[in-house]
Amino acid sequence: MKFSVRTLFIILSTISLFSSCSVDSDDTLSIVKQHVARVGDIHSYANLDQIRTKHLHLDLDVNFSNKTIYGVARHQMERLKDTDTAIFDIKYLDIQKVTTGKDKEKDADYVIGKNDSILGAPLMIAIDSTVKYINIYYKTTDKTEALDWLDPELTEGKKYPFLYSQGESILTRSWIPIQGSPSNRITYSADVKVPKEFLAIMSAQNPQKKNDTGMYHFEMNQPIPAYLIAIAVGNIDYKSLGSNCGVYSEPELLDACANELEDLPKMIHAAENLFGKYQWEQYDVIVLPYSFPFGGMENPRLTFANPTLITGDKSLVTVIAHELAHSWSGNLVTNASWEDFWLNEGFTVYLENRIMESIYGKDVADIHTVIEFQELQRTLEHIDLDDTRLKLNLEGRNPDDAMTDVAYIKGAYFLKTLENEVGRSKFDKFLNSYFAHFSFKTLSTEDFVNYLEKNLLKPNHVRFNVEEWIYGENIPSNCIKITSKRLEKVEKLAKDVGQGKIEKLKNYQLKDLVTQEWMSFIRKLPKDISAKTMKAIDDKLNFKNCGNSEIMCEWYIVAVKRGYTLAQPNIEKFLNKTGRMKYLEPIYESLYTSQYPGDKELALKIYQEAKKNYHPVARIGVESILK
Repeated sequence: MKFSVRTLFIILSTISLFSSCSVDSDDTLSIVKQHVARVGDIHSYANLDQIRTKHLHLDLDVNFSNKTIYGVARHQMERLKDTDTAIFDIKYLDIQKVTTGKDKEKDADYVIGKNDSILGAPLMIAIDSTVKYINIYYKTTDKTEALDWLDPELTEGKKYPFLYSQGESILTRSWIPIQGSPSNRITYSADVKVPKEFLAIMSAQNPQKKNDTGMYHFEMNQPIPAYLIAIAVGNIDYKSLGSNCGVYSEPELLDACANELEDLPKMIHAAENLFGKYQWEQYDVIVLPYSFPFGGMENPRLTFANPTLITGDKSLVTVIAHELAHSWSGNLVTNASWEDFWLNEGFTVYLENRIMESIYGKDVADIHTVIEFQELQRTLEHIDLDDTRLKLNLEGRNPDDAMTDVAYIKGAYFLKTLENEVGRSKFDKFLNSYFAHFSFKTLSTEDFVNYLEKNLLKPNHVRFNVEEWIYGENIPSNCIKITSKRLEKVEKLAKDVGQGKIEKLKNYQLKDLVTQEWMSFIRKLPKDISAKTMKAIDDKLNFKNCGNSEIMCEWYIVAVKRGYTLAQPNIEKFLNKTGRMKYLEPIYESLYTSQYPGDKELALKIYQEAKKNYHPVARIGVESILK
């Protein structure tokens, strides 16, 4: 059935005299659904096979007093087929008006479809054959999920508020009207107005110091998908770490951040030697406040990072290696849809490990890899079998459901097993050709399989169970086995100490082992370990308050499971401070499902106090655990 926005306006003319409206009736919604073209992406309403954004310019006014961004999204369109409608994705945005034209703007008719709790709503704009520019005037609302507005007490300096965005996977549409499929890569520019005390930075060419006007201009000249458009505004300073890299943070953390990330130039050099030239000119990191829900986010030119990475011993810089690796896998070569998410993350974990091996040696890289496989095994124990596949079916589901260890670690082990089968030199040649061939493009899993067969397997006469790895459940039997003698030694130590032989720890200090070794130690403590023994471990190593978030998280989970109540005040303090989902979800889950009286109530109590400190994405995750 063919129809257009103009048809809708004929239908609605009897009930509305306005040039815009919200479509709510079931009959009209069914017509809308028939019109929506989801071209290879079930998580976007955009009719990308007909018309798509080529370049986006944003005029933004960031207002901290009412926690609102007032914006104009100016889309330069590329027409692929004749159409009288352009469809954009929006979610919880207040659309004020829509115009067409560049210099002389003309009001345009538009219709907003019924809101879906996951996808948001389609914004359908009537256009004619002459339209090349569409301007959407809007403002964000208190339901905008991508933005985290922080009051001063949630920052390091405690004096100024802070704002940052988090667009992955489909949240950019909640702060910018956009065609929100990763299959559509666009360039963008922005003019941003902020209070004069603040610096604004984006995933683009950035200023390195504040100016007196509060006006900042940005350019991203390489095409990127919408989920990588990002902004941060606050009392931010910058420190250079090399000719093309540096770090932003609040002034109070800047020196510590710079010291922790001083190996950035080495990482960039190692990655270029392995995977080809870095294509984004500048690579900077901003260390955000603690509410940021992830360890890192790979926004091009400007990785967003959580301050839990700043440990003083560089033990968690693997996260930065991961985000840097995204400059090739994910940012340079992007999954066409969220059902192909493993193409972003599986490749990135593999590349991250290669960077770590190049800088810190195979011994350290193997420790990280073994720990990751342990985490994958834990994940496989409690997810549905269908979700253990690399290529997922996400019809009717939130694309964030794809963000499990399966995409990251099973995907990486698929590539490690491939490398082991064909040899590293041949695999590296394949990787470089892959990134060059798909540079600034998107691809599906099927595109990758075809390219793999044609360019690696067939030329080298290799038979490999690709279908089983990608479309099959769990881990194939030919998965490469990686071991670490250092971890084996630590696991033996855990067994002895867990049986009460505390004297085995007499020669150890926290600094004597890397973070991942202590994580393995904690994980391998016996299930019947006594609270008395756990207290003795704490007296020696102070896990419960050591300042290393990875170690503390592992310790808190074991403490809850073993009834070690002396850690409870530290758990409560930790959950009130950090907003990183990697830590929040397992700790809350261990408390909520605990066999010990009072733990479930404690989880609910802590959450009621702490939720104001969490990003909306983190709140959704924790609330799903707490029912």
